[in-house]
Amino acid sequence: MLQPRLLLRQSRTASCKFVSKRSSLPRHYATIVEPVRAAPPTGAAATSGFAPPATLDEGNATFMMRTYKPRTPGVRHLKRPINDHLWKGRPFLPLTFAKKGHGKGGRNNSGRVTIRHRGGGHKRRIRTVDFLRMAPGKHTVERIEHDPGRSAHIALLNEEATGRKSYIVAAEGMRAGDVVQSYRAGIPRDLLESMGGVVDPGVLAAKTAWRGNCLPLHMIPIGTIIYNVGSTKGKGAVFCRSAGTYATVVSKDDETTQGGNKYVNVRLQSGEIRKVSKDACATIGVASNPHYQHRQLGKAGRSRWLNIRPTVRGLAMNAADHPHGGGRGKSKGNVNPVSPWGMPAKGGYKTRKVRKPNKWVVTARERNHGKRRVK
Repeated sequence: MLQPRLLLRQSRTASCKFVSKRSSLPRHYATIVEPVRAAPPTGAAATSGFAPPATLDEGNATFMMRTYKPRTPGVRHLKRPINDHLWKGRPFLPLTFAKKGHGKGGRNNSGRVTIRHRGGGHKRRIRTVDFLRMAPGKHTVERIEHDPGRSAHIALLNEEATGRKSYIVAAEGMRAGDVVQSYRAGIPRDLLESMGGVVDPGVLAAKTAWRGNCLPLHMIPIGTIIYNVGSTKGKGAVFCRSAGTYATVVSKDDETTQGGNKYVNVRLQSGEIRKVSKDACATIGVASNPHYQHRQLGKAGRSRWLNIRPTVRGLAMNAADHPHGGGRGKSKGNVNPVSPWGMPAKGGYKTRKVRKPNKWVVTARERNHGKRRVK
């Protein structure tokens, strides 16, 4: 019969073997996933299938963010959106070029700093994205990639007729294997023949207004959610190109101007209604990566990797470096907030529109003042 000490020693050795086996297993740092409540959009949101975007249920507007075990202080507050569908290899190199030169430091062509707090950053390659979408025909989505130069994701397209590849800004919900088309060159002959040779707006919208398709604005039904919106005929997209942005087709203006151009009213997310050309381009859907705004970098070093330099408050500077600097303790000299160059920073000095008085128009006050002075 074994003594109690021997039994205790055997139990300890067995537990040590079990721990060593567990320690040999691979460790996963990103194991905690917590739901985050999303703010309900004003219009519509993510799409499903090839149908036009549907409105989210405000009661179930939740999404998941990936968090990490705090093995180091830099990952304690790190949060990222879950994008497991992204391509993990290198980009399609013929459609990229290296980002070199002093443009990374916020300088202009004469070497002066025009954008502060820029500099450093990881080496990048610029992806040439097609915002025109003039090539007709079917294009197959090969993969969805991360673009370090923009917040939205990009999709690599393969033209079925010629095999030519191109990058576009991906729509939310777009995956590898989807087929998208562009109708900027006109309605295809087979589609027109399927409608009996006559354009039926309802049938045309049902067959063309799918997620990822690029159409002229006059072919898009009212109330449709769009992104990559252009402004003029024959040019590329200029509005709603960043992550999670979209616009809504409000109305179509039939009044013509002197040039004979018709316009379409588009409501942006800011509430502004823009009047754009009816032949301008727009893509059906919402720009991809809508949860980009909820990310947390977790440490200052990740900002430096992203070409962002620190921002120092003027209150913490010396008097020779900023109008708010100097003094004993926390004080800015009881002056209104200004920029480092003395321009007012608040009150709408640079943003509000001030109507300049016309020197040829005499107001009633000036007229009466002149009469009194004559007397």
